[in-house]
Amino acid sequence: MKRTALRLYALPVTATLAAALAVAGCGGQSDNSGDGSSTGSSDSLSGAVKIDGSSTVEPLSSAAAELFSEDQPNVHVTVAASGTGGGFEAFCAGKTDISDASRPIEDSEAATCKKAGIDYTSLHIATDALTVVTNPDVGVDCMTTEQLKKIWEPSAQDKITNWNQVDPSFPDLQLKLFGPGTDSGTFDYFTDVINGEEDSSRTDYQATEDDNVTVQGVSGTDGAMGYFGYSYYEENSDKLTALSVDSGDGCVAPSKETAQDGSYSPLSRPLFMYVADKSYADNPAVKGFVDFYIDQLPKISEAAKFIPLNDQQYGETQTVLASVSQ
Repeated sequence: MKRTALRLYALPVTATLAAALAVAGCGGQSDNSGDGSSTGSSDSLSGAVKIDGSSTVEPLSSAAAELFSEDQPNVHVTVAASGTGGGFEAFCAGKTDISDASRPIEDSEAATCKKAGIDYTSLHIATDALTVVTNPDVGVDCMTTEQLKKIWEPSAQDKITNWNQVDPSFPDLQLKLFGPGTDSGTFDYFTDVINGEEDSSRTDYQATEDDNVTVQGVSGTDGAMGYFGYSYYEENSDKLTALSVDSGDGCVAPSKETAQDGSYSPLSRPLFMYVADKSYADNPAVKGFVDFYIDQLPKISEAAKFIPLNDQQYGETQTVLASVSQ
């Protein structure tokens, strides 16, 4: 059964986000055009925008929604987090306007959208360093991709239950695992690049589509390990250890710089939002929100502690959106 966590502006208003809100609210001006021209709040909008999908992307969209509400208080934006797969299911059924995704849409999902007459535009909105975390008591700070596979591959189930079974130098400590459910794009990506096959994973772990539950589980359980998007680690770095990953060229820690330059391999990845073309064309509230989201993307990324696009990537995303607006 899917677990859908409906959240309206769920991201806690950190000091950084509060500052961003204050800046955006000065004089009631913000850019909703998507091309850099300022329209301000004089073009009042009303209506609803429905978003579902990746729990990794959800905090970014929630931050965008909260910032947008300062400019357009009569637009009701809901942000749900049923996972990338669950989001595409709702999107291709015409139930949402935007689908957040931590992986590209799959061929079968695209075929479902096409059959339903749902045309869409994919926008690259951020970069992620998928982060493997442990409870600080474990005392391990780097693992190879082979060691991660040894833990998470299906054959490890009921066999690899102690840290010292992974490597004799690791502590004699019971291994407890937490992670995303099968509707998650993070699950799809991790199992593909670590286990060598998408959806191939041991199942004896606590699975959830809510990454905050994984944070709580790992931070509160001796010997625990889990994985999720980098922003969740950033928000909880005081109670988690982020593992460096060695894919053959030495240990590399997850960070803005290593994700952007690709050295955090193979766990750096792009994040997306998929916008229904009909919603964008026919619903001014959706168009206003998407234009605002992309125009303010650098500020929103910083406020939500996401790894921003580099200048070239951001320019490409702006170009894609501009082509839809024509």
